[in-house]
Amino acid sequence: MKNILILLAISILFFGCGSSAPDKKSELDKLKKEEATLSDKIKKLETEIAASDTTTKIKMLDVEVTPVAAIPFKSYVQVQGKLDADENVNVSAQMGGTVKSIYVKEGDNVKAGQILAELDDAVMRQGIEELKNQLAFASDLYNKQKNLWDQKIGSEVQFLSAKNNKEAMEKKMQTMNEQLDMYKIKSPINGTVDEVSLKLGQIAAPGLPAVRVVNMNSLKVKADIAESYAGKIREGNSVLLEFPDMNKTMDLKVSFVSRVINSMNRTFSVQVNVPADPDLHPNMISHLNIVDYQTLSSIVIPLNVVQNSENGYYVFLSVKNEKGKSVAHKQMVKTGRDYKGQIEILEGLKEGDSLITTGYQDVEDGEFLKF
Repeated sequence: MKNILILLAISILFFGCGSSAPDKKSELDKLKKEEATLSDKIKKLETEIAASDTTTKIKMLDVEVTPVAAIPFKSYVQVQGKLDADENVNVSAQMGGTVKSIYVKEGDNVKAGQILAELDDAVMRQGIEELKNQLAFASDLYNKQKNLWDQKIGSEVQFLSAKNNKEAMEKKMQTMNEQLDMYKIKSPINGTVDEVSLKLGQIAAPGLPAVRVVNMNSLKVKADIAESYAGKIREGNSVLLEFPDMNKTMDLKVSFVSRVINSMNRTFSVQVNVPADPDLHPNMISHLNIVDYQTLSSIVIPLNVVQNSENGYYVFLSVKNEKGKSVAHKQMVKTGRDYKGQIEILEGLKEGDSLITTGYQDVEDGEFLKF
């Protein structure tokens, strides 16, 4: 019986404690809400009293403001490229032989078809002289056979044989003259001699560099761009071209965009035609700043003044309260593109707004300002 009474007492005590816990939690939540409400009321009253009481010194935060303005805005894709001459040719010999004459030197201007150097063609010329005698004999024989054939003397086979032999000799002479011309190394383009690799007495052979000719009036910059920009880069896009080693910039246009993505590095190529410039040299490094987005008029502000919260992006503006005093106002904004420390604001700001650009880190909504 005694044990039963002890168990009954413990049960009553346990259930009594369990029922009081939710009541205390509800009471605590209620007091916290009352505390927040009272805090807001106190802050509001302090602000109103400070604004109306001229004897009270108002605490004001020192800031700088900038009027919001609508301006043109651009963002760029930045890549590194290389300058190349569209006509940059390493001319080589078409026949093998010993170099007997060199007619140009570095820096000479040459025209298409101009002879740059000659190889020893003595053996070929000797063969041509021998062929000339054979051609002369074949021509005489043909003429005689033709005269006889015109008089109906001799057989047709004799006449046709003489004619065929003469024509074969003429074609062979033509071929040998063309081969003789191949002993001359000629420039295929108009340009400037950039390098002469030949030396007198040296053996030249097809495929080996002989003379480099460059046309500096036809330059272009080539670069590879990641495929993620394939939908943004088009022919005609503006390009700010920089040559860092020459401290030179040019405003140009994209002249070519490849349609194929390189499967190895997932890039596509672009080209920019560059006007002739004596300071530029093939294989120079160039920086391409290609416009991938632009507007004629947008609200643009410094990127660093835009702050982030769980509700989104915001900035602080300076506005006038009902007493005509400047106070801080937290303004939510919708952002667009950003580039080099500037960001486009799509919603939330308008021209003429006073944007706090210095001291914004310490500003609170509704705080008094001075500037």
